[in-house]
Amino acid sequence: MGWDVLLFDLDGTLTDSGPGIMHAAETALGSFGITGLSEQALRQFVGPPLVESFAVYLLQADVQTAIDRFRAYYRETGWLENEPYPGVRECLHALKAAGKRMYVATSKLESMARQVLTHFDLMQYFDGVCGGIADDPEAGKKVNVVRRALREAECTEFSRAILSGDREYDIYGGHAAGIQTVGVLYGYGSREELESAGADALAETPEALLALLL
Repeated sequence: MGWDVLLFDLDGTLTDSGPGIMHAAETALGSFGITGLSEQALRQFVGPPLVESFAVYLLQADVQTAIDRFRAYYRETGWLENEPYPGVRECLHALKAAGKRMYVATSKLESMARQVLTHFDLMQYFDGVCGGIADDPEAGKKVNVVRRALREAECTEFSRAILSGDREYDIYGGHAAGIQTVGVLYGYGSREELESAGADALAETPEALLALLL
């Protein structure tokens, strides 16, 4: 299948941002007296919109405060507890050389996504970055960032676009926006999660993802 417009999730797909996100979540929840969460529980903060993740543990009235405390930690320290997955840079380089148009579609704040991509010298590969907007929970929902990326790409033939991501939220969001999806198995979602969500294809490694998308 010849896809011309390639969309990528950021956390758990391009970079292993889990440590910083988990520490930020742990700090924010700890400020409400919620401590001792397992690593598996904290891993669930990698990928989904924060408003959904914190709502599992907090009253709705406290969710925004938790998000603010999460972001304070992440801006200061957490964003550096992060690194590109081995093979991702080479994958992006080859796809760019092949003439693919590439966009990041992430629930992370767009400003922070750009900061991370710039820090790791990955911005050069992307034609656009679409992410969350402070004080607008709807903007960061996966289906909405995917739709924004498709508009930026002026993509009207949705069969020519595909989203790669590591969580069920990526698969559901891509499908809701009308495009196909690839579930990457080197991130934070399990094979079972991605298959149950209906991923159109799976990639074990960035090298396998490259072979699929070329």
